[in-house]
Amino acid sequence: MQSIMIIKNVKVYTEERIFEERSIYIEGGRFVSPSVYYERRAAGEENREQEEEIIDGKGCYAVPGLIDLHFHGCMGADLCDGTKEALRTIAEYEASVGVTAIAPATMTLPVKELEKILSTAAEYARRQTERFAGIQEKDGTSQISKPCADLVGINMEGPFISRAKKGAQDAANIIPCDVAVCEGFLEASEGLVKFIGIAPEESEGAEDFIRAVKDKVHVSLAHTNADYDTADAAFRAGADHAVHLYNAMSSFTHRTPGVIGAAADNEHVWAELICDGVHVHPAAVRAAFKMLGAERIVLISDSMRAAGMPDGTYTLGGLEVNVRGNKATLASDGALAGSVTNLMDCMRTVVKEMQIPLETAVACATINPARRLGIEDDYGSISEGKIGDVVLFDKNLDLKLVVKRGEVL
Repeated sequence: MQSIMIIKNVKVYTEERIFEERSIYIEGGRFVSPSVYYERRAAGEENREQEEEIIDGKGCYAVPGLIDLHFHGCMGADLCDGTKEALRTIAEYEASVGVTAIAPATMTLPVKELEKILSTAAEYARRQTERFAGIQEKDGTSQISKPCADLVGINMEGPFISRAKKGAQDAANIIPCDVAVCEGFLEASEGLVKFIGIAPEESEGAEDFIRAVKDKVHVSLAHTNADYDTADAAFRAGADHAVHLYNAMSSFTHRTPGVIGAAADNEHVWAELICDGVHVHPAAVRAAFKMLGAERIVLISDSMRAAGMPDGTYTLGGLEVNVRGNKATLASDGALAGSVTNLMDCMRTVVKEMQIPLETAVACATINPARRLGIEDDYGSISEGKIGDVVLFDKNLDLKLVVKRGEVL
């Protein structure tokens, strides 16, 4: 008989994007409705009382586990390390801070190296259920007992990007967008790749590329210097996503609105926002919400391997990065190089420092990324049948408890 967890006296975030006072029931790692719970009690199931774990969350808010669909690493590990050990380190840390599902991002690396990284991630995802259960890997590596974030996708920033807006990407590995190369990525990842970024101004056949792959993967505009017309044409061809809005893209001005203006005008386009307090000014964050609407915005961390680590020198995509406080910059030219802030802290910053309502911020870190990734049947809300991932925090938004698949971290 499966045990049941009951979290009582909490303000629960609902699919209607509001908080309401009620209890949460989790059985077999998934949410169940109160009616199911009480029906089973009324039926007199044996030992039901002994198998209940009751948590009193009085005074706390309860939200679904957060979902980060664009970050590179944390705790000294990076997706592009290309190892299962790095993925475990990342997944364990993310779960510990309330980010219970992840879609980390690649850097601009040689094609064969990227395919190997994607293949390793695909194998990790296939065997994740075993790792949750603590079963030893076939290669003899150590058992994993800690609950960790679910690997639900991969976000590819490169290699089809612009040298002019490469940011912390290695220009030596940038190539024009290519359908065959893209399909190789999808095959290597066994469908785990959910986003493929391009700079449409860099390839004459960019619109043909978009039309060829848009039904297999989300095409995003990433690290691009495209003007409004070029970006608009790409979106009309089927691209539907903008990587870290404002950053590593053409500027938004009253005469040259660029990618940002085109994204706002094309209502099927969603946009990522890094809200660590470094990458985007609070006024620009508020402006993005007004232009696109909260339904189309996804909060991301874009964190690198230095997240959760002390100040020092680290690497990102093979490039040296200096980290001081909450700012990471390339050693070569001082350019911003991702963030060192996890998504939970980003969400907290959005609310406390950028005046975005809590209900809106939570949606942009849970419901919206789940929909973008196509995993809303299992993630993104505290609803019957979905995976039992819950985060509790107090009125100051300080983290109090993380529950992963019905298990307290």
